[in-house]
Amino acid sequence: MAIGGITAAGARSGARRRLAMLLAPGLFWLIAFFAIPLVVVLAYSVAVPGPTGRVEWRFTLENYQRLFGETLYVSAYVRSLWVGLLTTLICLVAGYPLALFIVRQPPAWRAALLFLILIPFWTNFLVRTYAWMIILSNNGIVNTAIQSLGLPRQILYPGEGAVLVGLVYGQLPFMVLPLVAALDRFDFTLMEAAADLGASRRRAFWRIMLPLTAPGIAAGSVLVFIPTVGQFVVSDLLGGAKVDFLGNLLQRLFTRSNPPNWPLGSAMAVIFMVVLTVAIVAYFRATAEERR
Repeated sequence: MAIGGITAAGARSGARRRLAMLLAPGLFWLIAFFAIPLVVVLAYSVAVPGPTGRVEWRFTLENYQRLFGETLYVSAYVRSLWVGLLTTLICLVAGYPLALFIVRQPPAWRAALLFLILIPFWTNFLVRTYAWMIILSNNGIVNTAIQSLGLPRQILYPGEGAVLVGLVYGQLPFMVLPLVAALDRFDFTLMEAAADLGASRRRAFWRIMLPLTAPGIAAGSVLVFIPTVGQFVVSDLLGGAKVDFLGNLLQRLFTRSNPPNWPLGSAMAVIFMVVLTVAIVAYFRATAEERR
C-alpha cells in the first residue's frame, strides 16, 4: 500500500540502508583489525616452518602436537596459568578490603584515595618495573631492611617471587576499581538487617555482600587474569629471562629465534586465545544476573 508515494517495502529498504551505513564503520574495524588478523594467525598455525624462516603453505597439525608434546611449552602454559590465577587471587584478597575501605569513606576522601590508586598510571609501566628491580636487588631497600633486623640477605631478584610481586603491583588497580564500582552500588543496610536477624558479620559477608558484589569480582578477575597470562615484560625483567612464561615464548618464537618460527608461535597464540575466550565467557555468565 502506498502512502504519500512511498511504499512500505521502500520504507523498509531505506531503513535497512541507514542501518547498514551506521554499522559499516564498526564492521570495517572488526573485519580489518580482528577477523583478518585472526584468519592470518589461524592460517600460519597450520603451516610448516621453512629452514630460513619462511613459511611453507602445507597443512599440518604438527605445531599443535609440539605444544602439547614438549615439556617446555606445556610447562610454560601451566606456569602462566598458575601465576595468572595466583596473581588474581592475591589482587582479590588485597583489593576487596581496600575497595571496601574506600567506599565507606566520605566523598571527598573517596576521591582522594581513588586518585592515589590512579597515580601509578602516570608513570610508564616499564619504568615502574625497573624500579622494582632496584627495590628487590641485593642492595635494595628490602634487603637493607632485612639486614637491619639482623637477618641474612635474601635473593629476591631475579626469580618467580619477584615476578609475582611485579605482577600484583601492576594489576592491583584493575581489581580495585571494578570492586569499588560494585561496592558503591551495594546497599549496606542489608548488613544491618542481617545483624538484626542474628547473623554474624562473617555469615552476612559470605551470604549477602559477597554474592551481590560478584559481578565486580568477576570483572576485576578478568581484567587481572587476561593481561597477566600473556605478559612478558615483567617476567623478562624481574625473572631475569630465566623463567619461561607464555608471553616470553611467543616473543622468542616471533622475534628472537633463528630462524623465527611463526607457525609454532601462531599455534601457541591460538591456544592462548581459546583460554582467554573461556575466561571471558565465564565473566559474562557471572554477570548475567546483573544484566537482567
